[in-house]
Amino acid sequence: MDHPTRWHLGYWITAAILVLLVQNAWQTYRTVQPVPYSEFEQALADDRVAEVVVSDNTLTGKLRVPDAQGKTTIVATRVDPAFAEHLAKYNVPYSQVRESTFLRDLLSWVVPVLLFFALWLFVFRKFAEKQGMGMGGFMTVGKNRAKVYMQRDTGVTFNDVAGVDEAKEELREIVEFLKNPQAYGTLGARIPKGVLLAGPPGTGKTLLARAVAGEAGVTFFSMSGAEFVELFVGVGAARVRDLFEQARLVAPAIIFIDELDALGRARGAASPIGGHDEREQTLNQLLAEMDGFDASAGVVILAATNRPEVLDPALLRAGRFDRQVLVDRPDRKGRADILRVHAKKIRLAADADLAQVAALTAGFSGADLANLVNEAALTATRRKADAVTLADFTRAIERIVAGLERRNRVINEQERKTIAFHETGHALVALALPGSDRVHKVSIIPRGIGALGYTIQRPTEDRYLMTREELLNRMSVLLGGRAAEKLVFGTLSTGASDDLAKATDIARDMVARYGMDESLGYVAWETRQPRFLDLPELGTGNPSLSEDTRRRIDEAVRALVMESFTRATAILQRHRAILDRCAGELLVHETLDEAAIRELTRDLQA
Repeated sequence: MDHPTRWHLGYWITAAILVLLVQNAWQTYRTVQPVPYSEFEQALADDRVAEVVVSDNTLTGKLRVPDAQGKTTIVATRVDPAFAEHLAKYNVPYSQVRESTFLRDLLSWVVPVLLFFALWLFVFRKFAEKQGMGMGGFMTVGKNRAKVYMQRDTGVTFNDVAGVDEAKEELREIVEFLKNPQAYGTLGARIPKGVLLAGPPGTGKTLLARAVAGEAGVTFFSMSGAEFVELFVGVGAARVRDLFEQARLVAPAIIFIDELDALGRARGAASPIGGHDEREQTLNQLLAEMDGFDASAGVVILAATNRPEVLDPALLRAGRFDRQVLVDRPDRKGRADILRVHAKKIRLAADADLAQVAALTAGFSGADLANLVNEAALTATRRKADAVTLADFTRAIERIVAGLERRNRVINEQERKTIAFHETGHALVALALPGSDRVHKVSIIPRGIGALGYTIQRPTEDRYLMTREELLNRMSVLLGGRAAEKLVFGTLSTGASDDLAKATDIARDMVARYGMDESLGYVAWETRQPRFLDLPELGTGNPSLSEDTRRRIDEAVRALVMESFTRATAILQRHRAILDRCAGELLVHETLDEAAIRELTRDLQA
């Protein structure tokens, strides 16, 4: 608040000076009458001038009697330097003064400097705002800009968080400690200094941290890891110190650092030679602060990341982030609970069974489910419905998973037939193989960027382990579209490119990572580091493998893919009549739901 006040005071001073200058100019205009030199001399001759003041450039005369306008002074420009001698014969007092130019000279130097400084300050502040340095300039470059949330500001409790019951139970202990820190010291135990929330994006890590603050009713300091690191070396370390100082002053409090991997990446992993860059100095300061503060003071550090594998080991040791809490994607029950939380904001129809919606959304995160509820409400609004139905949720899932419908895309009749048999091939192989997910919908309406058709399967339950036979069945379902094209048209198209890539990935994982090929043995020839982000892998594989082993792996992968393709082809040959019937109906209606598929394939036998 000091900064705006100082500027307001400057405005008042400037305004006062301007008022005085205007008043002086007006007074001078009223009392001084500029006249020609001849008139000034005539006034002297007529004895109307009582006194004359001679300056470098002007002559100022004081009249004995005010003139008709009431002015008592006349001024003329001095034209003769020897005029002072000429005044003597008129027998009037006169004097000569030297005009002072100090103020004018001073302003001629000071005003340009002030203007330059003001321009520089304006440009610097604009640059500082873009760089995230705040309005304080250099004096506040190390200050912390964390957003402070009081209990009334967070507005989030554990009742607003669903689908992560295990994580909530882990964090309830933190809440109890913040409410009553003395009770935890009776048996000599200490509360963990830091809690790391790790999990995929959109699973509710930030929401959980805010819920802890809301439950405990303490001050909540929230800051992103990227906000600590700045252009100037040492700024991040200063902000870490300032953040911890603020938290100690208002303890009990929670410090929450979101996206910790931006700040806590392992030192030396992506640093220049020597390693003394801004990020490492900031990380070192964070490590020192976590070692130095007393846990009994009532300050708890929460952090969130979706890349725990890149964090510095010093952050994860005991005494810093003592406890790591996994916030994973919710299971079927968790998805139903999350949907109920978000469904409170919309009007549901009687047939909108959220348990069925949860069954259709395997792999969705909490953020995905929130987006799903909103999309379903928008779908119902577009058709001017009174409530959101199960069909609206189904359309919203299709829009999220497959993309927006593109009915205006022109597809010729031969391509439509190819797409219809391709999608029907997927569905029939899935229905014929035991243990496959139920087919929920088949469509040949183009969606998204490259999807010319799609087949949606609904898992009957969440699965965490898969057998070799189940993986082979999944590969056969993926290759069912290619098999149908080859069987019906005797040729191949580019429509199965994505299916081939997925089937090949499954086969390579079976051979090289899961040890499911007897000829190569139960050996993991390739390893994959666990991570939550689906980033492309660079340099995968084991460089120590021999050429012969690589060749045998490639041959085993090819054998698995071809075996699955042959199996899918055999299923479709056995049920060719059903394949033709279903593809024909799909060409007519463009979309077949689960009931229609069940009716068309009622005599299907594996």
